[in-house]
Amino acid sequence: MTRTEELRSHHAVTAGRGGSWIADPATAFSAEQLRSRLLGSLSSWRDYAPSLRLWFWLLPVITTAIGGVLRFWRLEHPHSLVFDETYYVKDAYSYLQSGYERNWPEKANDAFNAGNPTVILGTPEYVVHPPVGKWMIAWGMNLFGPESSFGWRFSAALTGTVSILLVALIAQKLFKSLALGTTAGLLTAIDGTHLVLSRTSLLDIFLMFWILASFGALLLDRDDGRRRLAARLGQRATARHGNANNGAFGGRPLESVLFSGPWLGIRPWRLVAAVCMGLAVGTKWSALFFMAAFGILMVLWDMGARRSTGIRGWLSAGVIKDGIPAFLQYVPVAGGVYLATWTGWFLSKDAYFRQWALSNPSEQWGWIPNSLRSLAHYHIEAYNFHQGLSADHPYKASAWTWLVMGRPTSFYYQSPKLGQSGCEVQSCSEAILPVGNPLIWWGAIIALVVLLFWWIGRRDWRAGAIMAGVGAGYLPWFMYPERTTFFFYAIAFEPFLVLAVCFVLGLLLGKRTDPVWRRRSGVLVVGILVAAALLLSAYFYPIWTGETISYNDWHLRMWMPSWI
Repeated sequence: MTRTEELRSHHAVTAGRGGSWIADPATAFSAEQLRSRLLGSLSSWRDYAPSLRLWFWLLPVITTAIGGVLRFWRLEHPHSLVFDETYYVKDAYSYLQSGYERNWPEKANDAFNAGNPTVILGTPEYVVHPPVGKWMIAWGMNLFGPESSFGWRFSAALTGTVSILLVALIAQKLFKSLALGTTAGLLTAIDGTHLVLSRTSLLDIFLMFWILASFGALLLDRDDGRRRLAARLGQRATARHGNANNGAFGGRPLESVLFSGPWLGIRPWRLVAAVCMGLAVGTKWSALFFMAAFGILMVLWDMGARRSTGIRGWLSAGVIKDGIPAFLQYVPVAGGVYLATWTGWFLSKDAYFRQWALSNPSEQWGWIPNSLRSLAHYHIEAYNFHQGLSADHPYKASAWTWLVMGRPTSFYYQSPKLGQSGCEVQSCSEAILPVGNPLIWWGAIIALVVLLFWWIGRRDWRAGAIMAGVGAGYLPWFMYPERTTFFFYAIAFEPFLVLAVCFVLGLLLGKRTDPVWRRRSGVLVVGILVAAALLLSAYFYPIWTGETISYNDWHLRMWMPSWI
């Protein structure tokens, strides 16, 4: 018996015993075997059983519909600019009029709330955030009119609703579980921080959306890259031996191929991720930290794929054949998209700092077009503003307090008396407080600890990806301890907190191979936790949406003195 026959005989025996994890050397480098090794059996919704394919889409859509009802119901209330809507909604109206921000007179809010935004002045206004979020708000105002508070908030509500769908689909992709995908969408739909930010026109809900969309595109790119690697490496093996069953070790590629592996070419989903990230940075610069983290992630994923296929020089190949193309396909595209978001500013003649370069000629930098020099100066000034922002505010919250929700920002509070705004007792409250669902947020703290150990101990790439998302949105704020920051900034990484919670819920559910009693116990525990989260959201819903409740009922919901 030849060595090849011995190996095939051994494989057949172990396969008969249930040991099919041992690959036949004759097919170890076939495209099918490589794809199975890199992606598993469920890499797409098409891989689900026909009876489950409908649920793959239907369950996320159902959770999205629930979230949409919660976000659009009474969206127009209150009919007044809430918290920082005083900046961004009026800026959005400015965009509709001139393509850039303009100043407003004193007491402009009163006129705006009364449906008279025409009091806007003709002089440009200095602002420190890029245009994308304000253009998105402007789109809703253009649909429903600038006098409509529903129109002010339409884009935020729609963006928040669609992000629920993204979270559910991303969770299904990560965990290969319809149940966990549905749970992730549901927890996002009912969380108070996400709900409030979806019902008020601040920039942060748009920032979160584009970051999440970029992450989702990178997950698809991860699969696409692995399919390409499997297909091209398999082709090299077949090309060498004619078919995968020839040669002493089957269809093994040349040693030169196995040293570094093939180039993987242009990756469409990576370009999509870059476009989304450019729009995220075009909403708020804090997205740059996510851009860096995701850039590192994609290269590490590609390195891991090369290593899993037996490529010996996976580290150097990961840098040269993956890292350099990744940079070229990601950073310049995101930068170009970001620059394009300033089109309104470029097309204007009198936007803030638009003509700065004309009045400040430079021998050293004169070769740069005046418009770009002016924009660069604008960015320098805005950066210096952010660096020096340390003004006191009654609701400022250090990043240390965010996960425990130590000081949520009060967006809106009114104290109607008996007979006012539906108040049926002596004293009532109307509040909009973006405090999260305590079970979700406090549970996320425990989940992050579990993920950290799971990532270090099990080298689970999913845990690492989720931790990277949380870290990119959270850790950089500790570098600016003196800067004025607010709790609602955490919305940027909240989807990753939900994914962390669902990761741990998946561990509680157990594996398909676990005993029946273990699986039933896991389902019971997870069901109780999700039901408790639903009840808590129902309890806190009035202070998330500005409903009129008695002062005592409002005070009962202030679980910490710092929430007041």
